[in-house]
Amino acid sequence: MRPSILTPLFATTASLPGIGPKNAKLLDRLLAGSGKEARALDLLFHLPYAAIDRRNRPKIADAPLDTIVTLEVKVAEHLPPGARSKAPYKVLVEDDTGDVLLVFFLANHHWIEKSLPLGATRWISGKLELWDGHRQIVHPDRVLDAEGFAKMAPVEPVYLSTEGLFQKTLGRAIDAALAKIPALPEWHDRTALNIPALPSFAEALREVHRPNTPESLAPQTPARRRLAYDELLASQLALALMRAKIRRAPGRASEGNGQIREKIAASLPFALTASQTAAMAEIDADLGAETRMLRLLQGDVGSGKTLVALFAMAAVVEAGRQAALMAPTEILARQHHQTLATFGEAAGLRLALLTGRDTAASRGKTLALLAEGGIDIVIGTHALFQESVVFRDLGLAVVDEQHRFGVHQRLALGDKSAAADILVMTATPIPRTLVLTYFGDMDVSNLREKPAGRQQVATRTLPLERMDELIARLKRAIADGARAFWVCPLVEESEALDAAAAQERFVHLQQIFGDKVGLVHGKMKSRDKEAAMDAFAQGKTQILVATTVIEVGVDIPQATIMVIEHAERFGLAQLHQLRGRVGRAGAKSSCLLLYKAPLGEAAKARIGIVRETDDGFRIAEEDLRLRGEGEVLGTKQSGLPGFRLADLYAHGPLLSLARNEARKIVEESPRLEGPRGEALRLLLNIFERGEAIRLLRGG
Repeated sequence: MRPSILTPLFATTASLPGIGPKNAKLLDRLLAGSGKEARALDLLFHLPYAAIDRRNRPKIADAPLDTIVTLEVKVAEHLPPGARSKAPYKVLVEDDTGDVLLVFFLANHHWIEKSLPLGATRWISGKLELWDGHRQIVHPDRVLDAEGFAKMAPVEPVYLSTEGLFQKTLGRAIDAALAKIPALPEWHDRTALNIPALPSFAEALREVHRPNTPESLAPQTPARRRLAYDELLASQLALALMRAKIRRAPGRASEGNGQIREKIAASLPFALTASQTAAMAEIDADLGAETRMLRLLQGDVGSGKTLVALFAMAAVVEAGRQAALMAPTEILARQHHQTLATFGEAAGLRLALLTGRDTAASRGKTLALLAEGGIDIVIGTHALFQESVVFRDLGLAVVDEQHRFGVHQRLALGDKSAAADILVMTATPIPRTLVLTYFGDMDVSNLREKPAGRQQVATRTLPLERMDELIARLKRAIADGARAFWVCPLVEESEALDAAAAQERFVHLQQIFGDKVGLVHGKMKSRDKEAAMDAFAQGKTQILVATTVIEVGVDIPQATIMVIEHAERFGLAQLHQLRGRVGRAGAKSSCLLLYKAPLGEAAKARIGIVRETDDGFRIAEEDLRLRGEGEVLGTKQSGLPGFRLADLYAHGPLLSLARNEARKIVEESPRLEGPRGEALRLLLNIFERGEAIRLLRGG
């Protein structure tokens, strides 16, 4: 149960004074998403992105052009258009130094006459421009009498909004939400924070929503730093409590004799990299400890994570236990099964695949073998979460592409055994700040080298207008036996539209290359997708038209050409991941980025970075700089908590501080007791880290 002191913050916006049903629905759309209701807290956390400075109040003759000014004027003359004219309604206003025309297009004449009566003194605020030699303000932002002017904020915050919701309405709703903030105890140890004149949580929110200057919104102001630190501490504290719970749960040492691993190593046609060897040593140490392992293994495309996972799972099997590997898609699960079987079965490992597509008989047989210990390693999709999946003795749960599952789901597979160790992997290197933020409860191993045989992929750009040149080159390559991926544009976050774009390109290329062209997209049935991938892998087709369904994990070493159409629509990490589908078998490979000219600045920067480097860790850092944390990890799609008050690029240094503080808190008060503990529970509730509160109750 949420503490009653916080009830006002979680009241719906519909219950706020002055917000009717129509505006409440608009606020729901803006702040809450599909089917949910916006709350006062959502308004408070909807920070302004800019501010309009209305403090510039000169005389007309001194007023600078092309800036927002606030003028005290007398209404001198009304110049309405003719009865049938579509000309604007103009009002001449003046002071003792000059005059200005106020211009209103398609205006309500009655409102103008009422708001600007002849001879009256008014305060006008808006952008002053010069038109045909005369000063004018088109549609002034404010037309105020003395009473209205006295209430006007000298600096006005500007918020992201939605169609039909006016800034004035949004501002009024936020003022109502500010009035709802209860008197809260301080949860920070002020002496530990390097934030000068630390405002309270409530004061910080008021300062950001009611700025005194445009500079008050800058990320490094005490108010912004305070709010960012609150959010970061809530996140880190939740992770620290989760880690403490996992550490408290009894672990079991899994120490193998090395026999299976020696056989796997002997069968490898290449030597392990130094990074792989180091990661395996770290994992072995964790497996041999009495506490549960919780480790993140991250590496660039093709850095050999799956092999490291195989050695870890083999160690657990040597100790007489079982292992499971969970992948986000069926394609990837089948591919993992194929890869692991290549090396594992020769070493005597008994592997099985479990997906949602299995027949009832096949599934029943697999589940029975798993329960009695007849399977050493099971590979699957979300199907492994299901209650019907029972292990005889699960020792290690490996979760691939962790960020696609969400933070708490990684525990669901581990919970199949009270003492299972957990290893999560990602092929998209994650910047250090994001690792601390979303995986702060984990130890981290990085694979920074590429295994022997991985080639650097030659990356080139080409405008769409020159597609004929590309087709001519592709004809020559296909005639020589080459295989190419052709990835179609990301139309929008819509599988149906992306599939339509792929279908269109497929038809076009079929007219040129005939039955050498295949098609795969996310709307296809699993069986059809698999058939298309198999045909391409076997060389029956040589061009595979695809959406980003092939982005992660697809391994067809014979493919040496990657064409990415409308590359300007893809994120940096996506471009890098797609490029990583080629250059996997030692053959010379190329990636062609087709773009629509002219490129915007952001797209130009992304494409420039991809051409310049193939270091996934550097690309991840640049992606964070260009896009922000929410998009880099896909927080909306994965269920990860995106930040609303903290800007990780600006507030990165506060993250380590929050992590250290969270660990100290949990060490000193693991159940968050006493006055500060109660205040910290409020913090966790405010930032909706309810999972952490439940962990406290569950011990």
